[in-house]
Amino acid sequence: MTVTKGRRQRHPQAPSEKSDKRHYRAKRTTFAVCLILLAAALAALGTWQVERLAWKRDLIARVDQRVHAAPVPAPARTDWDKANATDDEYRRVTVAGTLANDKETLVYASTALGPGYWVMAPLTLADGTSILINRGFVPTERRDPALRREGQLSGPVEITGLMRMTEPKGSLLQSNDVTADRWYSRDVAAIAEKRGVSAVAPYFIDADAAANPGGLPVGGLTIIDFPNNHLVYAITWYGLAAMVLALLVFILRSERTTA
Repeated sequence: MTVTKGRRQRHPQAPSEKSDKRHYRAKRTTFAVCLILLAAALAALGTWQVERLAWKRDLIARVDQRVHAAPVPAPARTDWDKANATDDEYRRVTVAGTLANDKETLVYASTALGPGYWVMAPLTLADGTSILINRGFVPTERRDPALRREGQLSGPVEITGLMRMTEPKGSLLQSNDVTADRWYSRDVAAIAEKRGVSAVAPYFIDADAAANPGGLPVGGLTIIDFPNNHLVYAITWYGLAAMVLALLVFILRSERTTA
């Protein structure tokens, strides 16, 4: 009697089973692509922070050099249109003229000496133009000029200080109220218009610490501080990118193990 061995037949997969597998693979591929794109985006943010780090270090170096350099004449009217924050902010300058004390403006200030006001006064130059001078700080109880008459300098003066760019509209928390004469930032154009000062420079000068008669205003209180957390941010973004890639590798290995 002859026994015939038959071949084992493979049963074809049901259409629904094939469809489920294709759907699963598509979802897995989509998820993997999303993880790769997320990792790329996080790495790009890290690279951007590295670039910002280089820019910030260069800025700090440039400003430090300006602050400690010998003072130069403040830009004249012919050079006003060239004045800009990138090239001129915190440059030490000197200027001579006559203070218009009757047109001073008080701008709210919070300093190491406590709350009070910056005293902003126009300085009239020999050519008839004006530069707004931040003469320094006065406490709230001494904001009235009558209480600090000794500091109201008359006649020709020479002022040395740091060149600053105008601060339009107001501070981060408060807008200037021009009508009520309440100022929270040193908006050169608005202050000049309010006080009737024409031909005014588009920048102002923070006076240095040279003592004023009577001790007020107190100059030399300019705070130069550039937060530099870009390296921390870069490490954070790169670290997150590495974690996403690690998650992707873990998922792919898990799929191979269970396959």
